[in-house]
Amino acid sequence: MDKDNDPSDESFDRRLEAARERLNPPAAVERDTGGTLSDLGLVIRSGTELVSALVVGVAIGWGLDHWLHTKPWFLIVFSLLGGVAGVLNVWRLVRPDAINTKATGPDDGPGRI
Repeated sequence: MDKDNDPSDESFDRRLEAARERLNPPAAVERDTGGTLSDLGLVIRSGTELVSALVVGVAIGWGLDHWLHTKPWFLIVFSLLGGVAGVLNVWRLVRPDAINTKATGPDDGPGRI
């Protein structure tokens, strides 16, 4: 029997390829715009982070102004703080360090580069 044409080798190769496909599913589905669905999710999450931080800041400022009768001051201060918090949240979400950390897992402690 010839080793190159052994049917058991073909069966093993087929099963090995099927197992690899099950363990490594195909990449995210491409959109017509060229981006992936995960990119769209990142954009939606970034917008939500920014808007929600601003809304919370405005609500706190308005509530304090209404309660303390200091009409514009707390609204102005907390609107600015909410905007800054939203920008920082988006920065933490999209910075290159965050993407690499998510892909490789949590930090293993000091000395890891």
